[in-house]
Amino acid sequence: MLNFDYSIPTKIFFGKDQIQKLPGQILEFGSRALLIYGGGSIKKIGLYDQAIKLLRETNIPFWELSGVDPNPKIESVRRGIDLCHNHQIDFVLAIGGGSTIDCAKLVAAGYYYSGDPWDLMIGKGQFENALPIGTILTLAATGSEMDPIAVISNPETNQKLGMGHPLMAPKFSILDPTYTYSVPKSQTAAGIADIMSHVFEAYFSNIKSAYLQNRLAEAILKTCIHYGPIALEEPDNYEARANLMWASSLAINGLLSYGKMRKWSCHPIEHELSAYYDITHGVGLAIITPHWMGHVLEDSTVEVFKNYGINVWGLNPNEDNYTIARTAISKTKEFFVTLGLPTTLRSVNIDEEKLELMANAATKNGTLGEFRPINSQDVLQILKSAL
Repeated sequence: MLNFDYSIPTKIFFGKDQIQKLPGQILEFGSRALLIYGGGSIKKIGLYDQAIKLLRETNIPFWELSGVDPNPKIESVRRGIDLCHNHQIDFVLAIGGGSTIDCAKLVAAGYYYSGDPWDLMIGKGQFENALPIGTILTLAATGSEMDPIAVISNPETNQKLGMGHPLMAPKFSILDPTYTYSVPKSQTAAGIADIMSHVFEAYFSNIKSAYLQNRLAEAILKTCIHYGPIALEEPDNYEARANLMWASSLAINGLLSYGKMRKWSCHPIEHELSAYYDITHGVGLAIITPHWMGHVLEDSTVEVFKNYGINVWGLNPNEDNYTIARTAISKTKEFFVTLGLPTTLRSVNIDEEKLELMANAATKNGTLGEFRPINSQDVLQILKSAL
């Protein structure tokens, strides 16, 4: 196990009616808030009314940035920064899923940067500080409620990039599973695929000594496999929604990666799909992941796939290693199918036209992953196999 520093600074308020803690938490860090949210879903479920009622009752002035898209765009970030400057805002509150939270994070960081906030995403600008951030989560998927990372898209340059800094970690997050009851089946399914992919990126590693992290990872995967179908069939099943929501946070808050090298494979590939075709992130991951697994399966990696098959899918340990590994990969794809997720790129209107372009873009900074590093030709083969 590699050396690591352990810090998960976000305070979590988990469970029903935890929104009552909202005003007190905001006032610990600021007094003038920017509310950032996406479409109308938070208004339909009454969450918007709950939040602003609490703010008004405690005399916290607030302004709003609405209409944040899935795969949040840099233009929304720019508008949010302008609002913060124009109204002397000192706290950013994201209400929604990962896209809304990611937008809020870059707004908070961009507030202190004099140039265009996209500079921070491409490494051209220097991170100086960030406004404090809080979140109210409405979708179990990205884990952005408990990590310091933002992923933002720039349609002008066909880029979808991630950037992280400890100061972008939310100060607190309110996780009430009842706010996810109204999430459509398609988004619930895509969220489950996203959670599992976050786990895979940490689990499939050449570091053999992180035994505990691997067992934690397997537990989160089994939680998704058990509760995912239940949440789809019973949207208001609190137990299912609660376990998936907690799995989302634990999958990417750093816990599973401590003691390992953090160099991902499937996410950089999917980011190119989303950048060029604006598809749902979890959908792209569900399509790509089984093909990546099959591509990197070899003598040096088969042992980890064997453990995955036995410990997560309950496969017979007496079978040949490759038989277990290939069956586990098939089980992964089959599970995504049971969630109603697409299995091919063509099914989301992606053809061969830009595959090579995306493969080169995904690997422009070098190979992807440390489990079995892949180059542009590997990525191209994976994408072609996913057509």
